[in-house]
Amino acid sequence: MLSDLFSPCCPYLSRRDMLMSAGTGFGALALSSLLSEQNVLADVLGGIPRPQLRPRAKSVIFLFMEGGPSQMDTFDPKPKLNELAGQPLPPGYKKVVTAMGEINSPLLASKRQWKQYGESGTWVSDWLPYTAQCVDDIAVIRSCWTNGINHSGGVCQMNTGTPLAGRPSLGAWVSYGLGTENQNLPGFVVMTDSTSQVTNGARNWSAGFMPAAYQGTQLNPGGEPIENLNNPKGISSSRQSDKLRLLNQLNQMHLEPRAFQTELEARIRSYELAFRMQAHAPEAIDLSEETAATQQLYGMDDKKTEVYGRNCLLARRLVERGVRFVQLYHGAGSRWDAHSGIERNHSENCEKMDRPVAGLLQDLKQRGLLDETLVVWGGEFGRTPMSEKGDGRDHNPTGFTMWMAGGGVQGGQTIGATDDLGFHAVEDRLHVHDLHATILHLLGLDHERLTFRYSGRDFRLTDVHGRVVREIMI
Repeated sequence: MLSDLFSPCCPYLSRRDMLMSAGTGFGALALSSLLSEQNVLADVLGGIPRPQLRPRAKSVIFLFMEGGPSQMDTFDPKPKLNELAGQPLPPGYKKVVTAMGEINSPLLASKRQWKQYGESGTWVSDWLPYTAQCVDDIAVIRSCWTNGINHSGGVCQMNTGTPLAGRPSLGAWVSYGLGTENQNLPGFVVMTDSTSQVTNGARNWSAGFMPAAYQGTQLNPGGEPIENLNNPKGISSSRQSDKLRLLNQLNQMHLEPRAFQTELEARIRSYELAFRMQAHAPEAIDLSEETAATQQLYGMDDKKTEVYGRNCLLARRLVERGVRFVQLYHGAGSRWDAHSGIERNHSENCEKMDRPVAGLLQDLKQRGLLDETLVVWGGEFGRTPMSEKGDGRDHNPTGFTMWMAGGGVQGGQTIGATDDLGFHAVEDRLHVHDLHATILHLLGLDHERLTFRYSGRDFRLTDVHGRVVREIMI
């Protein structure tokens, strides 16, 4: 009986047990397909209710500016900073030794021109003219803070909730909590804008101590996003299917006495997914289906914006097809890290990123997808108001800016504040745990109930912290 599969005396049921328990497996194959399409398969495998709350968003696109963009040069104007430029921090400021060890550096003025945009009157600098046109859909959060003072710790915490390596990533928690809406595409996809390695590499999208099946799938920057997607020359689909069927049988035989090797199970599932992707992924990543006007909207007609524009357009096509979590790294290799020459550094990065990001927001909105897609923008931390090397800014984890749009977020508002110089978050301070709790909440997941038992302890993405930022929501 189907009810026996969900019996309270059997709270955990492996996929293998389930398949063996119903009609020698064949009936369960159809059942598992139906359950996954209805997002119920995750309940059977993981034993927790999903979703746990009323979801506002179905998917997340996380636009990660690696290296740490400067808040006082983008979304957080500080007239006082220019007034005191060249002087040390005023009396009363907490003396801070920055990441690079500089002490008592003079304040560095921002050369930006600022304007208020939209009906909301949100302040945006002249570095971001395209994003400025979308501010009525954006909630700017000026009071973020984190614990990671260097890139490794900062990137790790923004992605996994802790500066220490080894925990599951945000995308893995979302995949674990919600399953997938498309059995033919990965539930969690990662893209970068260059061949440079992101700080910490694949650990940022790893499943940590969860089953490896929840980790992110990385697509290649430029060219062919997915290698070896097409059948080898001279190999028909039926022959490829036979080969993979035999490989799966051998893998299952090898797996049976090794039931706790999640990496092996994930490898088997990856082969299964790879075969399904051969039929469905080519269409998903085929940008030639998009009109010239759409490609131009994303900046694909300009060499400076082409790469990130392509990634943003791919992200829209993926969430359109049910992918839960897409993360797009910009500035892979910490290229936003402006310890010197911030004018040149941020000018180039903003120019490459601004138009594609605005194009993504506008495209999602005109297709009716923005209401169900949560877009998150930001880096691992911000920059200091003090100068470094005369014309740069050091890492600043004590106060920086991120923004969210769509997916249940009330646009056209600014939340929180830093001090007069943009150094410390002082009003409605929001830690990374709070940001993560809010993202999960918008997806219908309670960050306190979304747990995974490991080594005798129930772990959470937000550990024992985190509050949902309800003021950001519609």
